[in-house]
Amino acid sequence: MQGGLEVTGSDADKGGREGLKIFLCGDVMTGRGIDQILPHPSAPEIHESYLNSAEQYVEVAERVAGPIPRGVDYAYVWGDALSLLATVDPDLRIINLETAVTTSDEYWPGKGIHYRMHPANLPVLTVAGIDCCALANNHVLDWDFQGLSETVEVLHKGGILTAGAGGDIDAATAPAVLQGKGGGRLLVFAIGSTSAGIGGDWQAGSSRPGVWLMDELSAASIDDIGSRIALRKRPGDIVLLSIHWGGNWGYPVAQRTRDFAHALLDHAGVDLVYGHSSHHPLGIEVYGGKLILYGCGDFINDYEGIRGNEQYRGDLRIMYLPQLDESANLLALEMPVFKSRGFRLEHADAEDVAWLAGELDRESRRLGNAAVAAYDGGLRLQWS
Repeated sequence: MQGGLEVTGSDADKGGREGLKIFLCGDVMTGRGIDQILPHPSAPEIHESYLNSAEQYVEVAERVAGPIPRGVDYAYVWGDALSLLATVDPDLRIINLETAVTTSDEYWPGKGIHYRMHPANLPVLTVAGIDCCALANNHVLDWDFQGLSETVEVLHKGGILTAGAGGDIDAATAPAVLQGKGGGRLLVFAIGSTSAGIGGDWQAGSSRPGVWLMDELSAASIDDIGSRIALRKRPGDIVLLSIHWGGNWGYPVAQRTRDFAHALLDHAGVDLVYGHSSHHPLGIEVYGGKLILYGCGDFINDYEGIRGNEQYRGDLRIMYLPQLDESANLLALEMPVFKSRGFRLEHADAEDVAWLAGELDRESRRLGNAAVAAYDGGLRLQWS
């Protein structure tokens, strides 16, 4: 026992059990300032009330990080995370890509922020071996329907599957089908919530492109999600639901959010809830043996140097490495920690890891049966 909890996960897993290991992370935002330092930057003009050039986000970061090189190689922004990925060698790599990948200049009117990455910079994703991008978020349509169409086309041509957005509701609700360990399938569905700032006019329809969007955490939403999963799920499949929900800052997870996540596992056929939108990591729950990530924080973005909400340490980033058995029960969850400096991920030092462990341990214990402990370079989940 440790802290009143039975130690399971990685410590219990030393008996030799092996399972499907997945790489997940917080939002990957390779547009705007990140795009500007890559080999093929988009035109820098943006349509915000406070800055008019994506290049200015690089300059803001340089005030705290020092000079940031331009025309960097595609591995640069991943930094130390890339070598660690090569070491742990997860079976599948899935991210929430929060940018359009397009040359479109038709930005969505009335929206305060517009993220885009030039299609020629796609290797920034392929260099990390990304298998699937969830697209049901509040930035994939920043450059209008043309930008969404090009995003999906570019990713597919690059060998990356997508979920959560497409040319109509059938495409947006269709899963990405990934081959897991031993021939089993992992189905990735992706849905967004209006609580994350996704407008209702982004909802895909029978003949309208867009994202798979729900406007409330309701029994009707559970029924809709469950019916669409039931059409696709075969015996032995594992279902991961990517869900973009909630605000950007603050730790509390509302009870209705927890109830909804539980219902996804109990009634909709979901096996792992992969939540994101918050700019910092939230508490973690293990429910009925299944993993719920309420908010993974950000992983790659151009926020460095922007003031406000420093108490949440948005510069600290987590790599989530859940390991699942054949029934999708959680065997282990290890979470290496990185720090963003100069738009590049570096291994976090022991002090930063210990601080983050304390925050997530407190918040995870509030959610029930899980605790978070620090180890050399990262965090480890323990649960009863």
